[in-house]
Amino acid sequence: MRQPILLALTLTAVAPVIYLSNAAYAQTRIRDLQSIARGVTVSGNVTQVVGNSFVLDDGSGQLVVDAGPRWRQPITLTPGERVTVRGEVGRSGEFDAFSITRSNGTVINIRPAEGPPPWAGGPHRRRDRPGR
Repeated sequence: MRQPILLALTLTAVAPVIYLSNAAYAQTRIRDLQSIARGVTVSGNVTQVVGNSFVLDDGSGQLVVDAGPRWRQPITLTPGERVTVRGEVGRSGEFDAFSITRSNGTVINIRPAEGPPPWAGGPHRRRDRPGR
């Protein structure tokens, strides 16, 4: 009689801890991005690459990720590669990457989360010229 009660008490005490530890590491699903504020993380497989943009699929949907202009920092991802992207949904609906983490742990920093991207103004703006 004591064992079922002890087991029930133990499970009642442990269940919230298991739930909270899993919730802290939960990934954002692609289809849920429109309702979430900036600075979220998504993971999935690269299915297509065009320039510095690529399609990411996490099993719940697909997302076009913009990794900034190729003239500033070309990225080399391949279809089938698993990546984690931190960023925000842009005005035109694509996901603007702040950083991309490859499955081997290599991080590609694209831009800071706050303020305009460093490429705002184009490749010939004054701040990008040497000596300025």
